[in-house]
Amino acid sequence: MGDNNMFKDKTLLITGGTGSFGNAVLNRFLDTDIREIRIFSRDEKKQDEMRHIYDNGKIKYYIGDVRDPGSIRNAIFGVDYVFQAAALKQVPSCEFFPIEAVKTNILGTDNVLTACIDEGVKKVICLSTDKAAYPVNAMGTSKAMMEKVFVAKARTVDPGRTLICGTRYGNVLCSRGSVVPLFVEQIKAGKPMTVTDPAMTRFIMSLEEAVELVLFAFNNAESGDIMVQKAPATTIGILAQAVKELFEADNEVKIIGIRHGEKMYETLLTREECDHAIDMGSFFRVPADKRDLNYDKYFVEGRIRKTELSEFNSENAYRLNLEETKSKLSSLKYIQDELDMWRNRT
Repeated sequence: MGDNNMFKDKTLLITGGTGSFGNAVLNRFLDTDIREIRIFSRDEKKQDEMRHIYDNGKIKYYIGDVRDPGSIRNAIFGVDYVFQAAALKQVPSCEFFPIEAVKTNILGTDNVLTACIDEGVKKVICLSTDKAAYPVNAMGTSKAMMEKVFVAKARTVDPGRTLICGTRYGNVLCSRGSVVPLFVEQIKAGKPMTVTDPAMTRFIMSLEEAVELVLFAFNNAESGDIMVQKAPATTIGILAQAVKELFEADNEVKIIGIRHGEKMYETLLTREECDHAIDMGSFFRVPADKRDLNYDKYFVEGRIRKTELSEFNSENAYRLNLEETKSKLSSLKYIQDELDMWRNRT
């Protein structure tokens, strides 16, 4: 991809950079001629682990919290680009502590964007989730508000100085806290595999695909855009069966019912967004609504155009069958490593 050149001699800051996404970005960029990657997070233990794993002078570590504007300012001097990945992502924990989701996901994003604008950072990409479309839980609602915050901020700043955009994607396979590593743990421990509802559908993508979406947005997004990848979906029942068959396990599959705040299916593009989304092949671009507060002229003009797509969700997306799901899982390094250990166990 042509993005390597764009990052030549540039400094990239990743907030929440000790997470799965931050590690995937490091793997993508460490061998390029990027000047520096700054990892910003509040977890000193994970930073120390990363320091030992990568042992690379291009990576600089900053302890801080997106809730604290001062700590962001300490890390953002001289930065060209920012990936805003810091977030509370677990649905149940956000459901029980919603104000914490507000502090990190909404106010934290606003703090990062303010610092980026003040410092003259060239591009900021905010990472969102399919749970932000028609949100029913605190996590999704906070991410929906985060999207509103970055779109509103994008309107107020010259994109030639700081371009602000975002990406929205579904479940990232094998990311920390996700369901596949839980299934693998349960198989290893000889416990039943816990499935919420086998018919529940989810979009799935690999971490590498999540990074590619961010880079696609980086290269193609205009200010205020939300970029969405046309990811395939699968059911949780098929996902569990695929893991079980790959590990040749005979664990019982136990249905435990939907957890706090979960949906049966997720949406990547709402009906309203489909109305003006731009199809870019493997991606959709949702441009920001650039109207101002003078509504009269828009009310009179109205809009007629409709798109054929009424909504893009994990029910109407391309659905992977069992073999396709197994193939997708088999391509992931995490699964390959776990299978090696599983087969070599004594």
